[in-house]
Amino acid sequence: MRQVFKVSRSTYYDRLNRKPARLSREDEVLKVEISSLHWRNKGRLGSPKRPLKLKEEGFQVSRPRVARLMKQLGIKSIICKKSE
Repeated sequence: MRQVFKVSRSTYYDRLNRKPARLSREDEVLKVEISSLHWRNKGRLGSPKRPLKLKEEGFQVSRPRVARLMKQLGIKSIICKKSE
């Protein structure tokens, strides 16, 4: 495989045995929380309000990060018209 990627042997094995990055591990935890929030709120929360709910649960996360993770999960909020 290392010949296919044209990398040295040490680089290949270093990448093979490397632990996932901290942000990747945090993203996996956040994906679970975002999914559970989606179902608890019946899919009505979008990326602007979801970070506020996550902050209440003890997570510090930005709106763009939540939007990126929602897109990866294929989650979209339901848009409801306001009653007059």
